[in-house]
Amino acid sequence: MPVTLYCDQLFHTSRNLYQFLSNCQQISVEKNTSQIVSISLEIAAIDPLVVLHEIAQPDQLSFYFEKQDTIAESVFKMPGGAIAAIDSVAQLQVEGRDRFSQVKAFIQSTLADTIVAGKTNLPFSGPHFFCSFAFADHCHSHDSPGFPAATVFLPRWQVSCSENGCVIVANLLLDPATALERTVDTLWQNLQTIRSLQDELISPTIQQPEFLQHQDITPTETFKQAVQFALESIQTQQFNKIVLAHAIEMISPLVFNPISSLNNLRQLYPDCYVFSACNGLGQYFLGASPERLVCLQNHLLVTDALAGTAPRGKTTRDDARLASSLLTNPKEMHEHQVVIDFLSSQLTQLGLSPERFPLRLRQLPNIQHLHTPIRALVPSRVHLLDVVAALHPTPAVAGLPREITCAQIDRLEPFARSLYAGPIGWVNYKGDGEFAVGIRSALVEGGRARLFAGAGIVQGSDPERELAEVQLKLQVLRAALV
Repeated sequence: MPVTLYCDQLFHTSRNLYQFLSNCQQISVEKNTSQIVSISLEIAAIDPLVVLHEIAQPDQLSFYFEKQDTIAESVFKMPGGAIAAIDSVAQLQVEGRDRFSQVKAFIQSTLADTIVAGKTNLPFSGPHFFCSFAFADHCHSHDSPGFPAATVFLPRWQVSCSENGCVIVANLLLDPATALERTVDTLWQNLQTIRSLQDELISPTIQQPEFLQHQDITPTETFKQAVQFALESIQTQQFNKIVLAHAIEMISPLVFNPISSLNNLRQLYPDCYVFSACNGLGQYFLGASPERLVCLQNHLLVTDALAGTAPRGKTTRDDARLASSLLTNPKEMHEHQVVIDFLSSQLTQLGLSPERFPLRLRQLPNIQHLHTPIRALVPSRVHLLDVVAALHPTPAVAGLPREITCAQIDRLEPFARSLYAGPIGWVNYKGDGEFAVGIRSALVEGGRARLFAGAGIVQGSDPERELAEVQLKLQVLRAALV
């Protein structure tokens, strides 16, 4: 566990900061090892997306994660807010079936040599580790080369904003040879740069250029044939459900702007998780996901069964009719129940006692889903990443049984999912954290963007209707990319 020091005087003068870091460096000398120093500072209101736009470079790891309060149901009181992470002082990229345990071990070992100081009583204070996991344990030869099966990093700068205030977290790596005066000067200058952005805003850019072109990565007939094959396999009881994804490529003569696209997404879809991960190679994975994989705060865990889909109506009456039809549709209700049963079973196997809440609708601007929240109390012996490993992939993005359907997905989909449908989120030094499922998402590089969406195939599915569903979901990104 890290050493934690509550102190709000560190950034009052550079002299205070120098003296504090000198003491930390002495610890490094005594232990004969590097130390990470994590300093939290409360600041005036600032938009973390502006900081990401102004400070982050394409050749650095970066991360953005926003969840507005509307996502957090009143019975859970989970906090909303936005957080940006820029550059790294410690990172790990791994592949393999034990990737979640390797990431957990990395976080724990890093924290063992970390000193946490500053305003540590504020939301999003202290060191946070930002994680992006691919859908599969291993990247294949046709995967995007820049996104491995698992990436975790501790950022150099972390800026967050919530209803309880805004916080900067600076993470430094100190060793006995660190030049403290230069380190303090650089830290002080960067802090002033971030503070100077407090009145800046991201200009709205909802309209996408007319010259954007798109092409299907999966031909529509190929997708429908895959659905038909899945239905035949379900009929012969090879599996109960499978989720098949569809992908399209958007091509622009100009470079896509990830920051403006994120700003569009949070304006268009305030009820979703808006996220972005940059791999330091100029590639971005971004999206607006309606699906929470898991949130853990103060030992209270919340997860969501989100499966079963219908469009929104053009009128109030039509919308109510579609909602009622969704709630009584046997095929959609079966698909939803499969996810509920899976989540409950996996949590029980971890020694937890899941509590299921009543079925409700999750209504987004262009689509609506069946939604059942599930919560459980989590003892200290269970780490958040243990839960992530147990739940991913859920039947909402893979199918059931998992191993069989994942193998079929790899065979039936003529593209690599990469980070699509994988867990994306953060873990803090207290063990709390939150992960969304990386759906309604895109891989963006230069003037090319690959968009993903999927549909759950169960008995009673129809290839034409499933194609229409994924095309509806693809509108989330198409409407926002600029």
